[in-house]
Amino acid sequence: MMGLGLVSPAAARPTRVNRVHKLHHRHLRRRIHISRMLPTIIPTAREGYTTVLRGRASWYGRRFQGRRTTSGERFNRHEFTCAHKTLPFGTRLRVTNLTTGATVVVRVTDRGPFRHQRIIDLAEVAARPLGIVEAGAATVVAEVVDSSTPLGLAATPENLAVLRASDPNPEAPFTAYLLPEVPAASAALATAPPSPAATEKAAAPRFVVQAGTFIDAQHAQAMQARILTIDPALAADVVTVMVEGRVLNRVVVSQLESWLAAETVRRNLQLWGIAGLVTQLPASQALASAEKPALAVAETLK
Repeated sequence: MMGLGLVSPAAARPTRVNRVHKLHHRHLRRRIHISRMLPTIIPTAREGYTTVLRGRASWYGRRFQGRRTTSGERFNRHEFTCAHKTLPFGTRLRVTNLTTGATVVVRVTDRGPFRHQRIIDLAEVAARPLGIVEAGAATVVAEVVDSSTPLGLAATPENLAVLRASDPNPEAPFTAYLLPEVPAASAALATAPPSPAATEKAAAPRFVVQAGTFIDAQHAQAMQARILTIDPALAADVVTVMVEGRVLNRVVVSQLESWLAAETVRRNLQLWGIAGLVTQLPASQALASAEKPALAVAETLK
């Protein structure tokens, strides 16, 4: 009996260690799961920019009907509402299925979702036209819109291609970024009926992105080479200018036909640590830049 008493604690010891190991492993898995469910960091809203979110969307319906949401409202699956982790209650989002182009406008009334790396939960009536009820989830892009925007079905955004192209990290499961709004003057020009002269002018570059100013020409050339490595299709040049009696070498990206195109280039370069500045060419120099782009840009940047 004494022998059994001495052996028993020793035999039980490995079981106890294994139990502690399993509990620690389970706790570690839980911590990893929670870290993946952290809310997407939403950039600080800025005037002239639209906040955009891209990721997977899911839905909830009959099971939650009538329950009180985090905002205090009762959930109604027949209303165009949604749940988001951090956006203020009442925020309106224009949500578009990136595959089909179907679009709805919803209002944030609840918190979630907190699973499967999803960015938004839509009420059933909003999820159905997007094809999410049948599929269970779908990749969407959600834009923060004005509080006066009507809820419900909406037309596919005209800038859907820009929304796709402006995604700073398309390989990530979800992302949030700021998209520059098109200035009113540019929008008015875009809607005006084009004339033959206007068509000719539109073909000429009107905007450039200044990507750096250097005293040493070799440093400017190195920056030019770096930009061309990032995107060989960009028209990157080194332009020599005289500023207050000093010769400076500026790296510019030209041949950009719109402010939005230039701003997109600037944002893409910024992702690689290259700070830039968008500058508009005067109409006369924009026309001249078709034949001698570097010379026209130099005249503008003096």
